[in-house]
Amino acid sequence: MPLPRSADLGLSDEQKLLRRTLRQFAQEKVGPRAHDIDASQSFPAESWAEAAELGLLGASVPSELGGAGLGLTELCLIGEELAAVCVSTAATVLHQADMVVGRIARHGDDAQQERWLPGLIGGSLVGCLAMTEPEAGSDVMSMRTRAERVEGGWRLNGTKTFITNGPVADLALIYARTPANERSLGMFAIPTDTPGFSRGRKFSKMGWRGSPTGELLLDDCEVGEEALIGTEDGGRAILLEGLDSERVLLAAESVGIAQGALETALTYAGERRQFGKPIGEFQLIGAKLADMFAETEACRALTRQIAARIDAGEADQRALASAAKLLAGDVAMRVTTEAVQVLGGYGYIDEFPVERFMRDAKLMQIGGGTAEIQRFIIARELLA
Repeated sequence: MPLPRSADLGLSDEQKLLRRTLRQFAQEKVGPRAHDIDASQSFPAESWAEAAELGLLGASVPSELGGAGLGLTELCLIGEELAAVCVSTAATVLHQADMVVGRIARHGDDAQQERWLPGLIGGSLVGCLAMTEPEAGSDVMSMRTRAERVEGGWRLNGTKTFITNGPVADLALIYARTPANERSLGMFAIPTDTPGFSRGRKFSKMGWRGSPTGELLLDDCEVGEEALIGTEDGGRAILLEGLDSERVLLAAESVGIAQGALETALTYAGERRQFGKPIGEFQLIGAKLADMFAETEACRALTRQIAARIDAGEADQRALASAAKLLAGDVAMRVTTEAVQVLGGYGYIDEFPVERFMRDAKLMQIGGGTAEIQRFIIARELLA
């Protein structure tokens, strides 16, 4: 069903064209595979390869390094449109494009960029960023993975968990404590076939089931000096720099999930008839749809605004990035729950995608920093 949207408001002609291209790709290629990917909990290999052909995996990389040279606003468009049909695909693509490729492009040296970017951008290599640990989730700075100097390089020991793309990754960017000082972190690019590197469990999840998530284990894993990205105490700055963009992208994916659920509910409410008329004409159903639309559009506008500010180089966007992530995650949960309610019994079975959208939406209140942590960050920034 055609839907009045603010999707193009404030976008340049090039961004509007990108959004239309992404929507066509999502609806024609990604969407039809989403149910099977979710049911089988399998990596979206076909959509991954096609996303690489479209240049999405290298979207944030400057053209001189082989990428598309796009900004956070364009990455948000990718997140919105892909998540509207399959957030698992959106998550795997954006994890690669922003958290792996983007970090190597911004912080890697020439040799690291030449070694890793072509395969990562072209999709022949899958990357992951490993930050979370069993005892270091929201309190990420309490991580225990350590890197100690050895002759010719580094030896790493530790465990990472809840790592997106971890079970299928060819390259892992690992945050680890280094001996520079008590709070220092380094980031290391480690091929997953390195001796001492192994995979632990692959998790079976409520949602995001086509986005593989698991554990990574480092047991006397030795790498050369060339594995260190930046300086041995530069990882903390890289980590903090990336949190704002990660939260904005999660907000964009939440908007996409809500959009997909709303569009499904609108179509159903216009076609499903009870008591001689479409159920959308009943006041209580119409009110649900109106609220779902208003909240989704508000989150879209907020997310786009913050992405534009970051693209413009405006500093200190932490409170707003957390606000977007918090609000959009809560809205995605409400909108998908209401979409299931609009569809009734059909919303509770997998004949329609709203039950999957609802399962997927829950992680938006948990991953990338819980809703509670976002409220803490916002309050701390305001009081500062």
